[in-house]
Amino acid sequence: MPKPTVHTLLHGYQVESTVGDIAFCSVTLIEAPDPAGGLRRIVVDTGHFGRGVVLRRALAARGISASDIDVLLLTHAHWDHVQGIEHFDNAVVVAHPRELDYISNPHSGDHATPAWTKAVLDRYDVRSVTEGHDLAPGVSVVEAPGHSPGTIAACVDTDDGIVVVTGDAIQNAMVAQQRRNALVFWNEEQANRSVGKLVDLSDVVRPGHDQPFRLSAAGEVEYLEEFSFGLRRVLPDTPGLTFDLQPELTPHIAEAPPGWMD
Repeated sequence: MPKPTVHTLLHGYQVESTVGDIAFCSVTLIEAPDPAGGLRRIVVDTGHFGRGVVLRRALAARGISASDIDVLLLTHAHWDHVQGIEHFDNAVVVAHPRELDYISNPHSGDHATPAWTKAVLDRYDVRSVTEGHDLAPGVSVVEAPGHSPGTIAACVDTDDGIVVVTGDAIQNAMVAQQRRNALVFWNEEQANRSVGKLVDLSDVVRPGHDQPFRLSAAGEVEYLEEFSFGLRRVLPDTPGLTFDLQPELTPHIAEAPPGWMD
């Protein structure tokens, strides 16, 4: 039987602004042949509400619509990854049980999990999945907590090796190189262990806010898709427009208070 394939619907970007968080996460399509001869379609994360038009166009370019998706895997419940859930009217939605428990009472330092998150997800039949759960032949769930309490990833056995769709367990290539998560809303030690776990597992990493890449044995990054990002209605010489070319990550660590979910 053919192995699953993995496709980019929407690229993720590590783009920041002095006036707010742009927060464009990756949205990934996995197509897995099943033994009966059919095709099981899985989408990992949804993007936020402002990407809905572009998401529908990306699906249409592949000859499908959101209604053709069988499973929607939410790597975690942060706003930029879950707001587009409303487009997937036929999909079974899956997430980790700790994440689903947490959204009832996010800690005050977690600005990525608004109070309305539970109200949004409660409108859908969201099912719990944990480590090793098979979503389709060759596609399984990997637990990667730390960025949030119940962050998960999708592990896909493809002809190109093991592809891991990480969500924000690995936001970008620099996180993978340093084995340090630069954006933590739950537990930094757990988050860093999860980075190492996923890097060691993968041949190809599809991160939450960057293009897909491989890491060489020496830790060098090989990007597998080209960066493409355009701004409209602003000119390079617009007064007040500035570009900060500093590539280093600025860590943001907002750990949950001890015992928050005990």
